[in-house]
Amino acid sequence: MASEYLNQIREAADFLRKRTKLAPEVGIILGTGLGDFADALAVETVVHFEDVPHFPVSTVESHAGELHFGTLAGHPVAVMKGRVHYYEGYTMKQVAFPVRVLAALGCRTLVVTNAVGGMNPNMTPGSIVVTTDHINLMGDNPLVGPNDDELGPRFPDMSEPYARDLVALAESVALELKIPLQRAVFVGVPGPNLETAAEYRFLRWIGADVVGMSLVPEDLAAVHGGQQVLALNVVTDACLPDRLEPVDIPTILATAGRAAPSLIRLVTEVVRRLGHLQ
Repeated sequence: MASEYLNQIREAADFLRKRTKLAPEVGIILGTGLGDFADALAVETVVHFEDVPHFPVSTVESHAGELHFGTLAGHPVAVMKGRVHYYEGYTMKQVAFPVRVLAALGCRTLVVTNAVGGMNPNMTPGSIVVTTDHINLMGDNPLVGPNDDELGPRFPDMSEPYARDLVALAESVALELKIPLQRAVFVGVPGPNLETAAEYRFLRWIGADVVGMSLVPEDLAAVHGGQQVLALNVVTDACLPDRLEPVDIPTILATAGRAAPSLIRLVTEVVRRLGHLQ
């Protein structure tokens, strides 16, 4: 017997299938300040989060809360213009719910973008970095609780949380497009406050290059469900404990916006070449 959570996923996916003729192969989640990416699509259908059964609705101003179905570089895609976060008061299962629905729709590849703080001094504001691993300090996990075997295994392996083939592809494309791209370890924190200087020092000490308040629960749900994940982060502020300054949200959004054209070119070309990996 299917769990209530699985039934909710199926209900949301069935609702969306009735509103688009596309069968998306790739799911793309857009982070803070990166919503303009959706404008690069040949859009067929736009659905608001609030209209989808059981879908969590974003309460953050810079997240539009729209699901765009269309084509990108010849591939059918579903693009989430905005996301929800744990700090908004949602459970981890709710945060992961859109990823589950994208998987149910047929998205075997998930591309996630995020705005992040850069703790590695070599990753300055405006840099684009690709996540190769993460550290979960969010204090929770979307896989806690009874496991539904139809969604994935009880103990999913995390030896490859971000698909190595996709990381290599992104690096190859970035080299061709002359877009600087560094590898980074991402640490997920609950938020919504930013970190203190002592916390940044600790996070850097344990091996993290960048810090953010999303990605980790989405990645855990995706890996649990058998999806391949590529995560590309835009460094929007410098988190150097000895030179820490108050963060200005409009500046963060502007920094993400300036990096968006390069990120769009990078993701578009990666999606174009996905067939070569299969």
